[in-house]
Amino acid sequence: MKRADAFAIEPGWQLLLLDIGLSPQLVLKHAQLPSDLFARQQAQLSIDDCFRLWISVETLSAQLPRPLPLLIGDSLSFEMFSPPLVAAGCSPNLNVALERIAQYKRLICPMRIEIQRDEQETRLRLRCEGYDLAMPTVFVATELVFFTQLARLATRQPIVPRRLCMPALPDTLDPYTSYFGRRIERGELPELAFAASDAARPFLTENPALWDFLEPNLNQRLSELQQSASWQQKVESVLIELLPSGESNVQSVANRLALSPRTLQRHLADEGLRFQHLLNATRERLAKRYLSQSPLAPGEIAFLLGFRDSNSFLRAFKTWTGATPGEFRRLDSNRTGAI
Repeated sequence: MKRADAFAIEPGWQLLLLDIGLSPQLVLKHAQLPSDLFARQQAQLSIDDCFRLWISVETLSAQLPRPLPLLIGDSLSFEMFSPPLVAAGCSPNLNVALERIAQYKRLICPMRIEIQRDEQETRLRLRCEGYDLAMPTVFVATELVFFTQLARLATRQPIVPRRLCMPALPDTLDPYTSYFGRRIERGELPELAFAASDAARPFLTENPALWDFLEPNLNQRLSELQQSASWQQKVESVLIELLPSGESNVQSVANRLALSPRTLQRHLADEGLRFQHLLNATRERLAKRYLSQSPLAPGEIAFLLGFRDSNSFLRAFKTWTGATPGEFRRLDSNRTGAI
């Protein structure tokens, strides 16, 4: 199943920022995104841009009177968001809504949702797609608030989740405990669980006619996403998985894609690419991301990129950028601090 590499920016973003007391222009400037982004028709963000936007919002919201995810929850309405989320609101119950969101979420957000159900509860776990760093805490907390608020808005009942987990907890937990009715726990993955009876509770917002209208368009968008996969995207996706194991040669990548190396190289040549060039470009992109957005030491980064030793990584990075990793990190830190 192909993940999306670009995500639509809904008009509701600008309204939402204004409603919670943030300047849309300041948020975009801090995230190093175009100042007219919210005014563009069919504007899209890359995966990295998407998380830069969330990191910017998280940073600038530090002085708000309440935690940002809770302010967003207060402002939620089905009309503010895109068709995949409206489709959730017109579902017959939370179980169906979660299945629909899991199916269409990747059209609007770099996230995969895993759902498990038994006689006691419905559980969902969230995994990021195409992003190698930890998800911003505010992003994860907002997702937990969204699913809880969806259940409450659609049923008009004060539903309390059975369990909430986050890899990194918010600095202040009490407001979240008050909102959810339960304390957030630390867990390896973001997780949310609802009692089976609450997940099956009828949605008062159910609208089969609206769903019949939305479903064909959503399925068409999924079909276009699947067909749009380039060989470059496929190889990059496999490389990101294989690099830490050191198995980043063309044979390993071809095996993962169920091709011969010659066939894979032919597909890349059709797109004007060579495997080694793509490997170097992927390593360079990831190295810059790790240096800019994580405290990882060069030796740790060398391991994640599949280099045998730190010196090999240092030489390669100097070839790519003309700077050492330390010099690049200092320059990037100075540039970010000047925003």
